[in-house]
Amino acid sequence: MDLSSANLRVLCQIAESGSFTAAAAQLGYTQSAVSRQAIALERGTGATLFERRPDGVRLTGAGLTLLRHARAILASVDAAGRDLSGEPGAEVVRLGMILSAGPVVLPAALARLATTAPWIRVTTREGTTPGLARALRTGSIDLAVLTSRPPHRPPDGESPRLHVTTVRDVELLVGACATGPFAGRTSVHVDELAGVPWIATPSATSEPLLGVWPGLPGRPRIVHSARDWLTKLHLVAGGFGVTTVPEQLAAVLPPGVTTLRVEGAPPEVRRVLVARLPGPATPALAAVTAAITESGWAMRTRTRPEWLEN
Repeated sequence: MDLSSANLRVLCQIAESGSFTAAAAQLGYTQSAVSRQAIALERGTGATLFERRPDGVRLTGAGLTLLRHARAILASVDAAGRDLSGEPGAEVVRLGMILSAGPVVLPAALARLATTAPWIRVTTREGTTPGLARALRTGSIDLAVLTSRPPHRPPDGESPRLHVTTVRDVELLVGACATGPFAGRTSVHVDELAGVPWIATPSATSEPLLGVWPGLPGRPRIVHSARDWLTKLHLVAGGFGVTTVPEQLAAVLPPGVTTLRVEGAPPEVRRVLVARLPGPATPALAAVTAAITESGWAMRTRTRPEWLEN
């Protein structure tokens, strides 16, 4: 069996992304190149590794077996690279985070770890809750900061269930230009949002649309699509549209952006979670989880600080 580390990385990314197209985007390849590597993997192993489905790609039993070995092989290759480069020894925790958690939670958690557990080195990546749950299952990350909406079901439908720790519940707000149509206001009725331009975050067809109020009447008018929070918020500050903002981000909004609570609709509450694979946590995973949880509860906002004190 002739397998390269590049092929094994493609296998891992397909398993994590759930489609050839999404895997190609993550790896910087074309979709056809990923498909060719998938075919080469199946020919090289003599087994059917992928189940092509209308909603994406899943690994077969043989694919999951190879994935387990691929993770071990790639971990050894990465460790060899660190040893050869003379990188000092440290326990690495690979952390995935939803896009809105990074600006507030991550700096505070890393600062806390530098004092409480300096022997841990955290590497990070961003993603959506479904994508990060898949990454946990496939072993490409060790820990993930996820979000859930009521009734707060498990992050995915796989068994056994992921182990989750609640960080806190946050309210979803609308971010708008401070000098725009909603200037001077602290709230807006949901009907007033029906025709406004929205700045959304691109997502896969199987994932919920981010950046648009979930209970919006009618079809949203999306004028800009951006994954980066800084881009989205500066577009809002310039008056080019509105977007949804988790309450914890109110502390780091750029000048010119104000937040509005939405009336005439049930509050949209999101639960921030730290998830990992089931089973006992290693000391490193427990330390990172504690740092995130304690940093998360210490977050402060400009809009309603007393909400956090209760």
